[in-house]
Amino acid sequence: MSFSQQLRNEADHIFDACFHHPFIQGIAKGEVEKDQLIHYVKQDFEYLNAMIQSRAFGMAKCTNREDMEMFNTGIDFILNSEIHPHNNFCEVAGVKYEDLQGYPLAPTAQHYVSHMLNVSQEGTLGETLAVTLPCPWIYLYVGKRILEEFEIHEDHPFYDWITFYGAQEEPRMNVYLQRLDEIAEQSTEEEKQKMYDHFMTSSQLEWMFFDMAYRVQDWPVQGERVK
Repeated sequence: MSFSQQLRNEADHIFDACFHHPFIQGIAKGEVEKDQLIHYVKQDFEYLNAMIQSRAFGMAKCTNREDMEMFNTGIDFILNSEIHPHNNFCEVAGVKYEDLQGYPLAPTAQHYVSHMLNVSQEGTLGETLAVTLPCPWIYLYVGKRILEEFEIHEDHPFYDWITFYGAQEEPRMNVYLQRLDEIAEQSTEEEKQKMYDHFMTSSQLEWMFFDMAYRVQDWPVQGERVK
């Protein structure tokens, strides 16, 4: 069994929990509140900025152009393609995408971003791959499962979001899985344990991110800014 398949098996309960989270179930049923959609887009915009930075840190660790292209393709995808599911949410919520950018991170999003950036800056190439893998993998999983278990037609309010993630001809994380497996074959048990830990933490934080959007999580103590 490959290292990436071991990771997937160990995290199966988290992937399943993500699918059954009420935020994802709400997407599947076309029943998500406007404030939940807006909060998700605000936070995911900033999270994806951090993902771009993490991929850039990964590129800086590369010693060949094949690996550089892997990260470059991922960055290009976020910048030029992943705006489409955000726009789907904005259209349903009746807001402009441009108006939801530049907001402070909520507690869970800040924790996830810090975790991902710290590992991608300080860790190895393998650790960088491991810490960033759960995001595309879980989105593919929940998108595909929605398509399998629900009647999704073009008039579904979240049709674009669901098909964007669930109907990928070539899952975009496959290249990362293959590269991680190659690295794992040359890694010590200690190095593989670090990659495992980062992957599992990011998987848990994916569930927490959905929960953050569902609850419209914010910092508990609010007040006026001191001038």
